[in-house]
Formats: sequence, C-alpha cells, structure tokens
Amino acid sequence: MAAIPAAPYPFALDPETVALIVIDMQRDFLEHGGFGASLGNDVTRLQAIVPATARLIRGFRAAGRPVIHTRECHAPDLSDCSPAKLARGKPGLRIGDAGAMGRILVKGEPGAEIVAALFPEPGETVIDKPGKGAFYATELGDVLARAGITQLVFAGVTTEVCVQTTMREANDRGFECLLAEDATESYFPEFKRAAIEMITAQGAIVGWATPVDAVLEGLAA
Repeated sequence: MAAIPAAPYPFALDPETVALIVIDMQRDFLEHGGFGASLGNDVTRLQAIVPATARLIRGFRAAGRPVIHTRECHAPDLSDCSPAKLARGKPGLRIGDAGAMGRILVKGEPGAEIVAALFPEPGETVIDKPGKGAFYATELGDVLARAGITQLVFAGVTTEVCVQTTMREANDRGFECLLAEDATESYFPEFKRAAIEMITAQGAIVGWATPVDAVLEGLAA
C-alpha cells in the first residue's frame, strides 16, 4: 500500500489491485465540430486535460495495471437507447441524427471513437455503454472481477455526469474510488467543482480526489 495525498484524506493505493477507467474521451465530446460543440459548449476545456490523461494512461501501462476505456454510444438501430434518452435535445441534435462526425453517439461512427492521443492499445478493454454509468448494461463488473480489481482510478468526461455516475455505481459495488482531478473536466467549471465536493464529502462518501502526479507516485511506490 502507498498512502498518497488526497481529499478528504490520504488514499491507500494498492498497486496490485488497482485499475484505471478512462471515461468517454470521444471525438464527439472533445473536438470542434462534434456533438458537444454543436450544443454550444466550449470543447477546449475538455481538450485541455488530454495531456494529463495521457500521462496517467502511460503510468498505468508502465506499471502493468489495467487501463479500461469507455465510450457512450448505441447500436446503429438504437435498440439500446431508451425512449426517454432518445427524445432529449432538438431535432438534428439527438442521438442517431446525422452530425459532422457521422451519426451522433452511434457505435462505429467517427465521432463515437476515442481521440487519437488517448487511443486504446491492443488488448485494452473498451466498454461501449448505453447509459451514463459504465456498469449499466455492460460487462464492466465481470471484467473487474476476473482481474481481481478492488480499487479504481477515474479520468475522463464529464466530471458531473458520466464520471460521477460511474464512481457512484462503483462505490455501491464495493470498489474504492479515486478521481484524478486534473484528468477530468466539465464544460462548466462550477459543475466540476461541485461534483468533486460531492464525491469527497462526508469522509469520502463516494471516493477521493487527487492530482495525476500523486497517483503516479503511488504506482511507482
């Protein structure tokens, strides 16, 4: 175990049972012309965390620990997209509609793919998730159980939606959760700040938060 500085108190990182989950670092969310930008969001905020996220991924790979990537996307026939989710947004900006990077959030379309700088290596697990949380209707729980994982480090976007939802799901399943705070971001800075405060409140009610450097130091130790 390596005790690393974190909020609300030091996190006991176990380099033998920890895995990294990188949430939804997809072109449609991060790139100009993608779905996120078409909604009026400033995608440069999300682009800014790519270097820190890449450093975190390299650290886990170097330590021989699992790196798991997620993509929020749906089957081409949208059979896994609930009516409530499908109806959200304006016509032309809904899931399955034609966008600048192909059909919005549809598996196999260019916009649904992970950005090149963070692209998975051969053999790394990629979870295609139809919901906000990465455990819902996916094989993630089984993947972690087979690997003997008890701790999860989280990176990705957006902090208050898919990242926080997955952390809460993981917390309910008994995992110790640590958020790499400079490798996660929101289109809205106040949402990121509030999400981290909610995650770490009341003695790490959902999990801990710490910078990427602290995580890497813990892995090295």
